Amino acid sequence: MKVLLVEDSSSLRRSLTIGLQNLGFTVDDTSDGSEGLSMALTGDYDVIVLDIMLPSIDGLTLLKTLRSSRKDTRVLLLSAKSEPEDRVKGLLSGADDYLSKPFSFEELHARLLSLLRRGSLRKDIDKVELAGLTLDMQLKTLRFGSKLIDLTPNEYKIVECLFTNQNTIVTSEKLSEHIAGQYDAISKNSIEAHLSSARKKTKVAGSELPIQTKRGFGYVVNQ
Repeated sequence: MKVLLVEDSSSLRRSLTIGLQNLGFTVDDTSDGSEGLSMALTGDYDVIVLDIMLPSIDGLTLLKTLRSSRKDTRVLLLSAKSEPEDRVKGLLSGADDYLSKPFSFEELHARLLSLLRRGSLRKDIDKVELAGLTLDMQLKTLRFGSKLIDLTPNEYKIVECLFTNQNTIVTSEKLSEHIAGQYDAISKNSIEAHLSSARKKTKVAGSELPIQTKRGFGYVVNQ
């Protein structure tokens, strides 16, 4: 597995690189945000471990640029900030997980394995077509005919999770994990808000999301 490590602390970067290499990971590393962005956009990585406080370009700006470029590589954010609002801000910027400093190497390793498991799901599927809508899992786009429906990263993740689990009730907890990762949570109200926004955008394009709410259970897409 190939990891990109973007961390400005030379001691931490060196220790993480050595630790991951000893576990069999291939690691590319840099201390600079601008260089990290270039590497992330052009390289083929399974996971990016990304510090927030970086020279040249900060981690959140790097992450937003990555997501706006439709790059869907799993990203684990590292930060000295541990307040709930900081974690939420990072996750809503497009991160898959968030780890506060200081942390143990064992926990970092466990979270990377969790992200890699999630990242390996349904790689055999490129597109899902349903009710005239086309979900492209390579480009991370949703279209109705030739019309592109401009979803945010979290709106897309909700639609992706539901479209790839057709005829199965998907709970709010599963959607939360798909958006925010195993160790954090997105509230049911936030999920409803993201889904409502995605519905409105789809309606403007001339279609409707075939997603039904099963009150008390979750959501379902029926073929």
